[in-house]
Amino acid sequence: MLVSGEGTNLQALLDEALPVVAVASNKPGARALERARAAGVPTAVFELADYPDRAARDTAMADWLEERGVRLVVLAGYMHLLTPPFLARFPDAVVNVHPSLLPAFPGAHAIEEQLAAGVAESGATVHLVDEGIDSGPVLAQERVPVLPGDTAETLHERIKAVEHRLLPKVVRELCAR
Repeated sequence: MLVSGEGTNLQALLDEALPVVAVASNKPGARALERARAAGVPTAVFELADYPDRAARDTAMADWLEERGVRLVVLAGYMHLLTPPFLARFPDAVVNVHPSLLPAFPGAHAIEEQLAAGVAESGATVHLVDEGIDSGPVLAQERVPVLPGDTAETLHERIKAVEHRLLPKVVRELCAR
């Protein structure tokens, strides 16, 4: 898994006893790394500042993941775009979870943009990662109503509850292939 933050989706996969064999982050202080270590999962940090460019960082990260036998890469709150060489190392095997009903509202501010647009429903999407921003093929989606008075925080909490159910389901199906 690639993570940048709290690691609640990582925890959802761990709670479902899915085979998480390595967790990498671009942020050394990511809470997700603590969750992984507590579960006995190897971790590593690949800060962009430690490499000449994103491609070099992604190559080092892909090498580390492959050394640990990774076949499927799951992004859960990982906030960097992956380079084409990284994606080529894991063809059709990089999955992301996103807090909207893609293709609507791609990018890092999906929840705020949905609220500003006044949509009646949001949701969670699990999709394959390609070179674009949240533009890969959709694997699964589930709708979440936007309620009167919702804030970014309240809507995001309801979406995360769906993500914590949907992502493990998709990962389990992909692992079974």
